Amino acid sequence: MSILDLITLLIFLAAVFTLINITVLKLPSTIGLMAIALMMSVAILLAGYIFPSVTRGAEHIITEFDFKEVLLGVMLNFLLFAGALSVDLKKLLEERVAVLVLATVGTLLSTFIVGTLVYYIFPVLGVEIDYIFCLLFGALISPTDPIAVLALIKKFGMSKNLEIKIAGESLFNDGVGVVIFLTILGIAQSTYGGAEAAHGAHGAGEITASSVALLFGQEVVGGVLMGAIFGFLGFRLLNFIDNDHVELEVLVTLTLVMVGGRLAELIHVSGPLAMVVMGLFIGNEGRDEKLANATGEYVFKFWHLLDEALNAILFILVGLEMIVIANTFSPTSFLVGGAGILIVLTARFIGVSLPIKAMSIFRTFEPKTIIILTWGGLRGGISVALALSLAEFTWMEPVIKETILFTTYCCVVFSILVQGLTMGFLLKD
Repeated sequence: MSILDLITLLIFLAAVFTLINITVLKLPSTIGLMAIALMMSVAILLAGYIFPSVTRGAEHIITEFDFKEVLLGVMLNFLLFAGALSVDLKKLLEERVAVLVLATVGTLLSTFIVGTLVYYIFPVLGVEIDYIFCLLFGALISPTDPIAVLALIKKFGMSKNLEIKIAGESLFNDGVGVVIFLTILGIAQSTYGGAEAAHGAHGAGEITASSVALLFGQEVVGGVLMGAIFGFLGFRLLNFIDNDHVELEVLVTLTLVMVGGRLAELIHVSGPLAMVVMGLFIGNEGRDEKLANATGEYVFKFWHLLDEALNAILFILVGLEMIVIANTFSPTSFLVGGAGILIVLTARFIGVSLPIKAMSIFRTFEPKTIIILTWGGLRGGISVALALSLAEFTWMEPVIKETILFTTYCCVVFSILVQGLTMGFLLKD
């Protein structure tokens, strides 16, 4: 299939699935679309037992999408920028300490807790994984997915302070999580990759404490700095245009995202963090009236439409990935997947609880903050994309890659379908 055929198919599925969800399921968009895609995947897999060519054809089409490249290389920058545009900057600055601590300390805590629990629990279920690969799984599953979380926030009413904590953490811990993942991947590759290690993340060879700190600092600080520069320049340019040419404003924002994303990749800084910071600079929320008018309403309508369309396509792709991931099923898969879900929830609870308990000495948090942050920490396409990216590393044993991928998929599906559907109950008094 050509690129045009693939795009046409995705847009067709997004339109049909959205119509089914609106008229029949009536679920939040993210949850409904993924549920329909999962049901379609199951139907295709069942049909494949009678007509094997059906499953083979569907699998061929799904693999042509290259989920990792589509999400991390194309969609993610647009989605993060669109999400950050609607965040209230004033509220975010008020909650900056909580957001920063949860996005960094919380993500690091969760990574090591998940890795350690997996290392000791999975062997009991018959799956032995070296500790570094357990940490790798912890790194890719610990960040909450901003795309899924922001879609959830739109559906359920929350207090503004709690809403900004969840939204801010999910936007920033995504970039932090990717950096942690790349760092651990570099260490694993230098240890197990042999000759391949020379071509690892950013060409890392021997990994030392200083090189890890340098990589982390370059990615995080560089991404934030680049986003601030691009955001400031973009905001001044939009203010100069002053809504006289709405089509030019849209083109400017598109250019900022596309050029900024490509430049971040070339100079090895965090593109996701750059997009978030840039979106916060250009967004209107939380500013005085004069500054708020710099970015016209037409720009927000355009990005809202693009955000909704890409969200629909993303979660349909996540659901359809089951067709490919079904190849990793084994008798112990569901036991391991279930254990992974419990481990991730436990790590999320501890990773949220400890920082909040520590910060509670100096500030007051809303009731049920810990439980809402724990249960509302949805995982999504980013975790699946990072797990799929491991397939290209030949030095990693197939059973490790398959275990990480299947467990990741179980955690993502559980978080969106089960946690997402039951969030409303937690928010009731």
